[in-house]
Amino acid sequence: MDFRFTPEDEAFRAEIRAFVEAEWPGGTGDASVDSDEEYETERAFEKKLAERGWLTLAWPAEYGGGGATNIRQAIMKEECSYFRAPLGGGPGAQATGLVGPAVMAHGTEEQKQRFLPPIASGDVYWCQGFSEPAAGSDLASVQTRAVKSGDGYVLNGHKMWTSGAAYADWIHVLARTDPDAPKHKGLSYFLVDMKSPGIECRAIPEMTGRAGFYETFFQDVVVPRENLLGKENLGWYVATTTLGFERSSVNRIGAVRRELDDIVAFLRANPEQPSAGSRSRLAAKLADHRIELEAGRWLAYRVAWMQDRGETPNYEASASKLFATELAQRVTDTSINALGLGGNLSLASPRAPIEGRANFGYLLTRHWTISAGTSEIQRNVIAQRGLGLPRQ
Repeated sequence: MDFRFTPEDEAFRAEIRAFVEAEWPGGTGDASVDSDEEYETERAFEKKLAERGWLTLAWPAEYGGGGATNIRQAIMKEECSYFRAPLGGGPGAQATGLVGPAVMAHGTEEQKQRFLPPIASGDVYWCQGFSEPAAGSDLASVQTRAVKSGDGYVLNGHKMWTSGAAYADWIHVLARTDPDAPKHKGLSYFLVDMKSPGIECRAIPEMTGRAGFYETFFQDVVVPRENLLGKENLGWYVATTTLGFERSSVNRIGAVRRELDDIVAFLRANPEQPSAGSRSRLAAKLADHRIELEAGRWLAYRVAWMQDRGETPNYEASASKLFATELAQRVTDTSINALGLGGNLSLASPRAPIEGRANFGYLLTRHWTISAGTSEIQRNVIAQRGLGLPRQ
């Protein structure tokens, strides 16, 4: 792997950074929206990205993309996440980073022409219907049913942790179409219009004070046959394609970099700031985090580098996701403790140091080692597919 960016890539980084600083009013860094105002702000920003061809940089030109390298797209995502800006078409770049690539890999030509251009133009917002109350890490155990009926399917079930569901135009859903088959063999993958009759969303309050996650209920929801992505009962293979894209973690690295920069800048500007422990020990810990951050950046960029070489990242993506999310928790733990009692003040408190972001970041990153595949799942993937260890 070449650890150097080209001069053109560095120029693009400066360009996207200047654009985001000028056009993005600021946000929480939480991928899930929980208000109409926040939703409208994110959509307006993404439309501006789309107008410049930056929303789908690495997509092929025939699908509305820019034909750029995956490295260039990773740079865009890192810089957007550093400024706590959205990444494309729904929480955590559902449309541009997950649905779009899955449609390219498994969709019919009609599906590609139907679903990809609206994503590239920033006109649609997607959410994900994977996890269920009894199927999280063991995703193949989903029980949401899709039964053939006429020229389509009827969907019934209950999904959990559907980020941004109340604002989404579409949802990509993993459902069981053959209850008698082995659990990995009886699943199918559907693209479902959120305006379909029979869909209900209920917000899940979070400890951050926000409510970006939802429970999503499907009751006799009719899904046209042409919205089946891939072949019936082979949806697991479509889902694993999607999860592979989800676990590339350059966006989390951008968020960690911002957290670390913010706390360092505050401590330098406030040398008398009380903290938990001596400032010399704190300085050493922050230096350790800076080194860890660089390691995490290259793990993330390795995934993009492999994609540019035509390779499919597997355990490499899991290593990136695992390292970045656990690093985020270590950094936010250091940050909140460095501020002493003030670190406990929330975003709403006018006396909170760093606008309460230390407290918010600490609470927000608790779920990062669970969502998009738990740390335990990532370690299993690394052990089995990276190290060749036997399944236990």
